[in-house]
Amino acid sequence: MAITEPSLAFTVALVLLAYLIGSVPFAVVVSKLMGLQDPRSYGSKNPGATNVLRTGNKTAAALTLLGDAAKGWFAIWLAEKLAPGLNPGAVAAVALAAFVGHLYPVFLGFKGGKGVATALGVLVAIQPWLAVATAATWLIMAVFFRYSSLASLVAAFFAPVYYVFGSGLAWQAQPAIGIALAIIGVLLFYRHRANIARLIQGTESRIGGKKK
Repeated sequence: MAITEPSLAFTVALVLLAYLIGSVPFAVVVSKLMGLQDPRSYGSKNPGATNVLRTGNKTAAALTLLGDAAKGWFAIWLAEKLAPGLNPGAVAAVALAAFVGHLYPVFLGFKGGKGVATALGVLVAIQPWLAVATAATWLIMAVFFRYSSLASLVAAFFAPVYYVFGSGLAWQAQPAIGIALAIIGVLLFYRHRANIARLIQGTESRIGGKKK
C-alpha cells in the first residue's frame, strides 16, 4: 500500500506541534521539581543546562541537558510517526520549529536558551552518525581549548558541512535538510554573540574555571 503525503494543513499542524515541544523549558521544569532556583534568576539567566550547573547540582544539569536534547529528537520522531509520508522539506520545517521553540519558547515569553542540546537532538533524529561526528567535534574542541561556547560554535559550523560531504558515504543528503542545518548554525552563532565578544576580548570563562 502506497504511503500518501500528508496535506498542507496537517503538515502545518505538525510544525506547530514541533514548536510547542521545543518550547518546553526543561531547565525551569527540572529546577522546580528539584526545589532549585529558577535558572532565569542567576548566572547568565539562560534557561539551559550550563546555567543550571551553576547551582552545583550536576543531576539537575544532566536532566536538563537530556530533556533539551530529547525534545529536539522527539519532535521529528513524532512527526514522522504521525505522517509516514512526510517529505524532506516538511521534516526540515519540523526540525527548525523544534529548535526555534527552544530559542523562543512561548511558555517563557519567547526568552529561551541557546539551543546547543536541542540542536544535537535534532541531528540524532535526522542522522545519528551525523550527531556522533558533530558531538565528537564539540568534545575535541572542549578538551583542547576548554571553552564550551567555542566548541559549540565550531560544532555548529561543521554540522551542515559534515552533512553535505558525508552524503553518499554514510547517508543521502537532502537539500532542504542541509538548509535547515545551516539556518540552525546561523541561529546558534546569533545566540552566542555575547560569548563571541568575550572570546575575542579574552574574558570568556573556561570549562572548569572561574567565571570572569
